[in-house]
Amino acid sequence: MPSGLILGIESSCDETAAAVVERGAKTLSSVVASQIATHLRYGGVVPELASREHLRAIVPVVRAALAEAHVTLTDLDAIAVTSGPGLAGALLVGITYAKALAFAQGLPLIAVNHLEGHIHAVLLQERQALALQNQRAALPLDEQALALVVSGGHTHLFLAEPADGMWHYSVVGRTLDDAAGEAYDKVAKLLGLGYPGGPWIDALARFGDPHAVPFAFAQIKTKAHLEGKAPRTKAAKTAPIAALDPHFLFSFSGIKTAVLRYVELHGLRDEATARVPRMLAAGRPPQTKEAALALCPQPTLDLIASFQHAVIGDLMKKTFAAAESLDAQRILVTGGVAANRELRERFVAEASRRGLQIAFPTLALSTDNAAMIAAAAWPRFTAGEFAATDLSAEPALALGN
Repeated sequence: MPSGLILGIESSCDETAAAVVERGAKTLSSVVASQIATHLRYGGVVPELASREHLRAIVPVVRAALAEAHVTLTDLDAIAVTSGPGLAGALLVGITYAKALAFAQGLPLIAVNHLEGHIHAVLLQERQALALQNQRAALPLDEQALALVVSGGHTHLFLAEPADGMWHYSVVGRTLDDAAGEAYDKVAKLLGLGYPGGPWIDALARFGDPHAVPFAFAQIKTKAHLEGKAPRTKAAKTAPIAALDPHFLFSFSGIKTAVLRYVELHGLRDEATARVPRMLAAGRPPQTKEAALALCPQPTLDLIASFQHAVIGDLMKKTFAAAESLDAQRILVTGGVAANRELRERFVAEASRRGLQIAFPTLALSTDNAAMIAAAAWPRFTAGEFAATDLSAEPALALGN
């Protein structure tokens, strides 16, 4: 009888991760080696450095995941690996190592889309929570759901539907340019804050006035000359602009530019430059108003709060509009930005007001990890959907149709 154990490997960007998950429902181990310290000085991920760090970390991380789970390679039923989207060199490190392990052990290899992994992070969390409560009733994770995947590289809306033991995805909306998390990182860098920018902005936004700077998002309109063309963003092989409802399309390049103009107009650039050494000395985001004011003056805190309030408001507006249009009764919010405190609070409040179910992964499962990859692989394992021997990285791999 199969053990149900799958080793997942994730290396799509700047975290090297490995995990052992049982039947897509129980995490036995999850190990993540972060590269934040490597990329901090550059204010963003440097692809060549990311690949080098993956090469250094992949073997010890996988060994640690197996040891933490108290299993060996012979106990596994399969090995799963992220095949895309992501950085080509980073993906290749994980894929090459996973292929070598699978070949050496005679195990099937399962290719997993990184975006699908994020969706299964929520489903994995729900399965584990229900198991702790000893609930054996029908799981809500077997129902249709609208999934918002929002991270540093992606902002997508998917309709996720289970059928015949598998999950099927339809693209409902997406960003046309910057992802929400990318806008966070760029605004944080502009303001002289730490990397990654999301935790810094979320922490500082608590101490500012979210209505001080009236940022607004214009309604996106389809343009005749772009009909049939894909958006200018990552993982853009499918879902041309004309195929999607413009009410569910996102664009975050405009607010990033608006923050830049505000900084220039109010003479905040020199202040931001002077903030960098104080930020490095602080090490982590401030937790009190006094510490925040020691790092940023009140007008900057107001700007940060207004930026976050506007971005989350746009994510909410389009997600709940899509849920209403599709009559979706359940919403999954996942990805790195799903760890944002204000986002969770406002989404939960709005879902409650509308009488909708809403679910998030744990904070650990929100950011890139391998447990979500192993969980997403389980339905593919039961269906016998294995990767070919010529599996390679697909940096622009899309999910859904």
